[in-house]
Amino acid sequence: MTVNPIKVDIHSHLVPAIDDGIQSVEEGLDILREMEALGYEKVITTPHTMTGSYDNTPEIIRSGLEKMKAAVKEAGINIEMEAATEYYLDESFMERLENDEPLMTFGKNYVLFETGFISAPPFLKEATFLMNIKGYKPVYAHPERYTYLIENSNLVEEMIDRQVVFQLNAVALAGAYGKPVQKFAEKLVDRGVVGMVGTDCHNMGHIIALKQAVQTKHYKKLMQSELLNNTL
Repeated sequence: MTVNPIKVDIHSHLVPAIDDGIQSVEEGLDILREMEALGYEKVITTPHTMTGSYDNTPEIIRSGLEKMKAAVKEAGINIEMEAATEYYLDESFMERLENDEPLMTFGKNYVLFETGFISAPPFLKEATFLMNIKGYKPVYAHPERYTYLIENSNLVEEMIDRQVVFQLNAVALAGAYGKPVQKFAEKLVDRGVVGMVGTDCHNMGHIIALKQAVQTKHYKKLMQSELLNNTL
């Protein structure tokens, strides 16, 4: 198997039983052993924060992180763990921004956010503008999966112009979300606009897809670009 030159993963759901990711510490340890074997040295895990579905707080996330870190240490897995969150871009997120509530960040003030898959939220442009002027660096989770981006090249350009970091899910390159998403992911790689790559690992199925992804031509091409992962 090709050695994965990415040493830092910045998108996963490896805090047990607080979102649709892992549901037990043991499940998380199995995944982290696989990630260690793939060459990862650090995992910044990012459980969902989504009003009404996953009402996670920084306290809930950090408490779960400490539980995982203790288990990782006891299991002898050589992976450093940190946590941020994957914010769903909704009214509650906008209120946080407007009220200057501190956001969970990683690295140098990066904020990971996602949207619905079909239609662009009405405040997408306002949210990215506000994040920038408030000193955050917006990171667009899995842009390859958004139908509204696939169909609107002007919006892609506008997000790039706004210095939004595009975070590709590696498994998209193995067809994990279907052919249209894979083709758009390859197009983003070809254009050189991907700033970060993540596993978005929720379960062992994503590890299987990741092992397929690292063998693809476009993943290998992505590894030649200026990714930010290993700077974190």
